[in-house]
Amino acid sequence: MRAMIIDKYGKVPMRLAVMPTPEIGENEVLAEIHAASINPIDFKIRDGKVKLLVKYKMPLILGNDFSGVVAKVGSKVTRFKVGDEIYARPRKSKIGTFAEYIAIHEDDIALKPKNLSFEEAASIPLIGLTTYQALTDILQLQKGQKILIQAGAGGVGTFAIQLAKLIGATVATTASDAGANLVKSLGADEIINYKTEKFEDKLKNYDAVFDTLGGEILEKSFQVIKSGGRIVSVSGLPNARFGKEYGSGYFKTLLFSAASHKLSALEKKHNAQYTFLFMKPSGEQLRIIANYIETGKIKPIIDRVLPFEDAQKAMEYAESGRAKGKIILKIR
Repeated sequence: MRAMIIDKYGKVPMRLAVMPTPEIGENEVLAEIHAASINPIDFKIRDGKVKLLVKYKMPLILGNDFSGVVAKVGSKVTRFKVGDEIYARPRKSKIGTFAEYIAIHEDDIALKPKNLSFEEAASIPLIGLTTYQALTDILQLQKGQKILIQAGAGGVGTFAIQLAKLIGATVATTASDAGANLVKSLGADEIINYKTEKFEDKLKNYDAVFDTLGGEILEKSFQVIKSGGRIVSVSGLPNARFGKEYGSGYFKTLLFSAASHKLSALEKKHNAQYTFLFMKPSGEQLRIIANYIETGKIKPIIDRVLPFEDAQKAMEYAESGRAKGKIILKIR
C-alpha cells in the first residue's frame, strides 16, 4: 500500500513510500481508507514532542483519524462487516491513517454519519472525541455555565463551540477578524479579537476554559475562571495527576510534576483544577457524535481538501495556523 512516512523524529518532510498492508488481529478490521485529516498531534508526533507518552518505531506512518470502508474483519469481530462505511480515531499505539489501509480494533470504530461524505466524516473523529471528552468527561459542562474556548476558528474550536452550545453553555472564544464570522455563525456569544484585545482583561468569572494553545495563553486563562473553575488543555504540560492516571510510572510522573510546577501554582492561587487531556479512542462516543451530526445539531467545518500526494503541503498549511476548520487528505 502507499503511505506517507517519516524515517526519524524532527521537522523533516514526510515521503510517499510503499509499505506492507497491515495484518489484522482477531478483534480488528482492515479498513480501506478513503480520507484522513491533519491534526496538530501529527506534527507533535513527528517532532518527537510526545516521546515521553508514546515512543514509535521508525519508519512511521503518520495520521490519527480517518473515514473509509471495512475491507476485512478478524475472527472475533461482531459489530462490523465487510463493506461497512466507518470513521475512527485509532489507539495511540496503532496510528497511521496517512495510508491506503489500516488495521484497527473494532472498539475504536463507529459507522460513518450517513449524511456526510468520506471527506466530511474524516474531519470529525479526533476533534470530536477530544471535545466530547474535554467538555463532558472533564469539565462536566452544564447548561447555563460559561466557557472560554481558545482558537474558536481552528479544527477543535469549531467543533467545541457547537458542542458547548448544544449543551446550553454561554461561549466566549478568541479569533481573528478572518475567523470572526465563522465562530459567530457557530453560535459564539462573545468573540475576542486576539490581535487587538486581551481575553484575560475582558472575561471574568467563567466556569471553564478549553485551551488548545498552551504556553502563556494557558497561564493567562487562569485569570478568567471563578474559584472552583476548571481548565482542560490539549496543548499544555502533563502534570503529576495525569502521570498517575495514565500509569506513566514514578520517574515520568516526577518529570511531569517538575515541568508543570507553574501550572500547579496557578491551580492553588486561583482555586482551580487543571487537567491535561490525552484523548482516548472510543467507538461508543463516536456513535453519540454521529447522532448529533445526523440530526443536524453539529456540522463539520472544512477549510480544504487536498489529494493524498499533497500530504506534506497539507501539513505545512496546518502548521501555519491559517486554517479555518479542518484540512482533509483525499486518499481514494
